[in-house]
Amino acid sequence: MSKSYTVAVVGATGAVGTQMIKMLEESTILPIKKVKLLSSIRSAGKVLQYKGQDVVVEELTEDSFGDVDIALFSAGGSVSAKYAPYAVKSGAVVVDNTSHFRMNENAPLVVPEVNAHALDSHKGIIACPNCSTIQMMVALEPIRRDYGLKRIIVSTYQAVSGAGAKAIQETMDQLGQVVNDGVNPADLKAEILPCSGDKKHYPIAFNALPQIDVFTDNDYTYEEMKMTNETKKIMEDASIQVSATCVRIPVITGHSESVYIETEKVADIEDVKEAIGSFPGAVLEDDTNNQIYPQAVNAAGKKETFVGRLRKDLDVENGIHMWVVSDNLLKGAAWNSVQIAETLYERDLVRATEELVFDLI
Repeated sequence: MSKSYTVAVVGATGAVGTQMIKMLEESTILPIKKVKLLSSIRSAGKVLQYKGQDVVVEELTEDSFGDVDIALFSAGGSVSAKYAPYAVKSGAVVVDNTSHFRMNENAPLVVPEVNAHALDSHKGIIACPNCSTIQMMVALEPIRRDYGLKRIIVSTYQAVSGAGAKAIQETMDQLGQVVNDGVNPADLKAEILPCSGDKKHYPIAFNALPQIDVFTDNDYTYEEMKMTNETKKIMEDASIQVSATCVRIPVITGHSESVYIETEKVADIEDVKEAIGSFPGAVLEDDTNNQIYPQAVNAAGKKETFVGRLRKDLDVENGIHMWVVSDNLLKGAAWNSVQIAETLYERDLVRATEELVFDLI
């Protein structure tokens, strides 16, 4: 474990990619000798900084990974599908922040505070869960560990940065049109949200859109089904009942979630608070007497997951409500990816796999 590593960031110029670079700069665990920044041909040639040094962004190709030990991917599922196998073939370990490999049985789906042990059997590609799933897992794992989990019902209030830079710009433009120009929010033009790939688009300024990603055949969105399926995989329990409603709101950074759970064993609420407050990566903000609870504006720029408004359900003995907030670009994406890389190093798992399980595409 004495060697140092070359780490590649695929999608280096994107919203998550730039945060990955920042998280690598701040890592005190991962020994990095070189950072390699990769992107599409459109962004190749741009100059970014890593620890005060200029780094030229290179075009991503099949031959980009010859000197790479760890490759962090956040450039879209189709990019990961095509290029992650080439990275593994070249001897790198891939940490993928897209949805492409999350439900693949050969790819561990990892939140390091929750299931780092899943890394031990990796075959070259590790998947980073959906941003809204990650923060919920950090909040719920100390409860699951002590009391078991039977049911989860979650409603999310998700920031527009989760939909990318164009969604942020569309939101800012719309807010400006309403505040500065007096445009009626219902008359605003929209081209991105709620989902750029769907048929219709609606304004987000002064609005709440109960759609993130496109709808599936069961009338849940893909975002909602991601939370359901990923939770079961991460917690290694297909019997947990999970249902999600995912909503986009005009907040730039920081996903908020209202989470209701039913535990296997009846839990004392003060014991639950203590368990969450002592869990790695979780911060308890729960003092209603002084109006202390998690807020998106306070979570922005921070790596932790903030949990508050903990209270017993009034009718269900084993029911608990809570409010969970985290920076979706950090713990929800870039920081979780770098944490995975750090954990791979700590567990001596930064190595080429003996068997390539993903066919080249």
